[in-house]
Amino acid sequence: MKKLFGTDGIRGVAGKPPLDPATIFATGLCVGRYFAHQSSGSKILIGEDTRESSRWIAETIAAGCVAAGCQVTSAGVISTPGTAFLTKSRGFAAGIMISASHNPYQDNGIKIFSSSGFKLSDATELAIEQDIAAVLHDAAKVAPQRCPLMPDASLSVHYIQFLQHSAGAEWKLPGWKIVVDCANGSASALAGKALAGHGMKLLLTADQPNGVNINLQCGSLHLDGLRSVVLREKADLGIAFDGDADRALFVSSSGRIVDGDGVMLAASRYLRAKGKLANGIVVGTLMSNFGLEQALAREGLQLLRAPVGDRYVLEEMQRTGASLGGEQSGHIIFLDIASSGDGLLTALLLLRILSENNQSLDDLVRDLAVLPQVIRNVKVRQKVPLEELPQVMDKIHHSQEQLGKTGRIVVRYSGTEPLLRVMVEAATEKEVEIHASAIVRAIEESLGVA
Repeated sequence: MKKLFGTDGIRGVAGKPPLDPATIFATGLCVGRYFAHQSSGSKILIGEDTRESSRWIAETIAAGCVAAGCQVTSAGVISTPGTAFLTKSRGFAAGIMISASHNPYQDNGIKIFSSSGFKLSDATELAIEQDIAAVLHDAAKVAPQRCPLMPDASLSVHYIQFLQHSAGAEWKLPGWKIVVDCANGSASALAGKALAGHGMKLLLTADQPNGVNINLQCGSLHLDGLRSVVLREKADLGIAFDGDADRALFVSSSGRIVDGDGVMLAASRYLRAKGKLANGIVVGTLMSNFGLEQALAREGLQLLRAPVGDRYVLEEMQRTGASLGGEQSGHIIFLDIASSGDGLLTALLLLRILSENNQSLDDLVRDLAVLPQVIRNVKVRQKVPLEELPQVMDKIHHSQEQLGKTGRIVVRYSGTEPLLRVMVEAATEKEVEIHASAIVRAIEESLGVA
């Protein structure tokens, strides 16, 4: 069983295990050895977000790769999907992204992609993790170093050209005012260029990263600020990215927040009309709102639910041959175009849909009747299996029995943070609050509060 790699790579507090210099260097060494074994002189791409720790982590992992005999190229500040795209399109043996996505600046992470642009398989991660453990077992032989990196500016240009080509050049939204929240992250270096043109006026916000303000009261987890700007500026649309720009959420001109469910509904209709929605399937997750399932059913389309996490959405898409999938959080995968969720690509494609349909975002999702839903995050000291918490399991079963077929409950540990997430969906707000609060209390009584 893997202990180092979670659902989205390695993640933790920068400077502390598993993101201490020794483990980072060992990770670079073992990743390098794994891919060098497949091809001598393997080239590895490294990208990073704007956290103050990202550069030293990138340089430390680069030194490990070089020690394994690999060549290293830096893309500098770029998005996670940008790293995935460039890894495949530029012929790198592997790509490494230094980012903790939507987490605060103190955290960071290591995400690894194969030459295909897809995340590593569980088996590959396990093999690398076992090698890392063996290296660290003889810690005296681990001497962390840093390899200075000089970013290749042409790589981000290539990525932006890919985005613009994928979205097409012929559509227009003349006079539209678009507010873009860059989360003081990777999008700060990319969004203004990627979204330029098409007759739109862009108003960039949270686009001045200083190393410690990434995701700080901005970005896709903090939409109140964007909503206020959209309403104040009488803008036509608001777009919010997260720290590494692999997700995008939206705010309509009326102030309605449109999450990944709304985007998938709009995209599924558009792709079906173009004959590009494979098998009439949309892949969501256990968290996808029942309202989306109902709306798709009215269109004769099927929603399949995967476990939470974009890697599981991707696996289900590949298993079923689906071309569209995603999560409420804004990870949307257009598999005919990209190998991972891409916030910038999602934004561009949604803008194109709005243009071609000659509709506002409110019009586009007007018939999406979202059921009341709440997600509560309970911070935990350790991730005790739920089946070992009888009080919690009893409360979940009791609440589900009371809700019957009119509600859903999902309780799961985060794969990237020390959190137990409680999702309750029901016919009324009152039911949602009652059952969510009851389950959270049972968790706190069983596990304590971290």
